[in-house]
Amino acid sequence: MNNEIFFPENEFIISKTDAKGKITYCNELFINVSGYDTKELIEKPHSILRHQDMPKVIFKKLWDDLQKGHEVFAYVKNKTKHGDYYWVLAFVTPSHGANKQFAEYFSVRRAPNKDTVRNFIEPLYRDLLQQERTGGISASARYLEDLLKQKGLTYEQFIFSF
Repeated sequence: MNNEIFFPENEFIISKTDAKGKITYCNELFINVSGYDTKELIEKPHSILRHQDMPKVIFKKLWDDLQKGHEVFAYVKNKTKHGDYYWVLAFVTPSHGANKQFAEYFSVRRAPNKDTVRNFIEPLYRDLLQQERTGGISASARYLEDLLKQKGLTYEQFIFSF
């Protein structure tokens, strides 16, 4: 338990969710890495994989941007069925149905650079979690906004600056 799981850098974890975030498709790598079988994943909220080390503000940013029709990149630490974890660099994009409503979300995740995660993302996420513990998600959001403003970067520029 609580061991880091790795997957090949040249392979991608792929999933689709409905507009409410319930999994409608997952590829074999998703199944293998997560430790769940297909029946345990389909129609479940994608948050079944949420690791307690993930700041809520990252998911808030992700969903806020998706609801605006924007594509999103984010580093995510996921929890496996057996309590282990794995890191991904996620690319999530919304798809629209015939009535121009959000019909589904498509996510492609790859293995992130280990040094980037250790040296930049983990310390940032620890800081964001500390802000959440003391001042809630709004404090964490302010911390992230201030950091981006200080660096003169958008969130996407920041993600790819490492």
